[in-house]
Amino acid sequence: MAATKVGRIKLGSQGLEVSAQGLGCMGMSAFYGPPKPESDMIALIHHAVDSGVTFLDTSDFYGPHTNEILLGTATKDGVRQRVELATKFGIIYTDGKIHARGDPAYVRACCEGSLKRLGVDCIDLYYQHRIDTSLPIEVTIGELKKLVEEGKVKYIGLSEASASTIRRAHAVHPISAVQLEWSLWSRDVEADIVPTCRELGIGIVAYSPLGRGFFASGPNIVEAFSNGDSRMVSFPRFRPENMEHNRRLYDQVNDYSGKERVHPSQLARDVRARIHCFSGFRERR
Repeated sequence: MAATKVGRIKLGSQGLEVSAQGLGCMGMSAFYGPPKPESDMIALIHHAVDSGVTFLDTSDFYGPHTNEILLGTATKDGVRQRVELATKFGIIYTDGKIHARGDPAYVRACCEGSLKRLGVDCIDLYYQHRIDTSLPIEVTIGELKKLVEEGKVKYIGLSEASASTIRRAHAVHPISAVQLEWSLWSRDVEADIVPTCRELGIGIVAYSPLGRGFFASGPNIVEAFSNGDSRMVSFPRFRPENMEHNRRLYDQVNDYSGKERVHPSQLARDVRARIHCFSGFRERR
């Protein structure tokens, strides 16, 4: 049987076109246990691209830096011309804590670093990974606008931004995409952020639609976690005291997916299912 190719969609209203399904590359290098073997990850990326998944997502924070280097290696020898590269800036570690930064000098330095690590002259979609609330968003977007004018960035995105921040940023330069967690049990964005993006013609990139792997494997996923997997520490859904509650939610998804004759992960990716079928679905936090 011939493999089914992933379709294409317009992301936002400024002309960016990407594969309808993207490949988040963070877990290849960071946070979900030890970094995976480079040769295996390059093979995975090439398989994704051959299948039509050409929208590749990374960040200078993943590693840090090593995930961008991995994508730079994987997209050599003509692969770059077949993909849309998205990367991010704006998260730093200081004194053992995570902070957001968005001042112009930092924005420019981050862009230059990402260009070098990715081995490209231009980034297709450049996100502000987290919003620096110590200065107006207009200042950060103003510098990103200059990078677009210089040809170093094609399109601008925001990650985890409020509706009011999105509006203010969009007034300085068109925002093509907003990245946020949107899954069966992460629904708060539907109140203000999703309607704002639709009003302004901004694309939505929903990361972790499978609940960071939970809807792909269910409660058994925890047994496969390796040492250093941040999900056990950072996300209450994976903690033992919440697992029985969330197991029932997974069973609910399984029952419905059986009726629809699809895998639970397919159901979880379906925005229509999130909106219409599970209005009361909430994880135990």
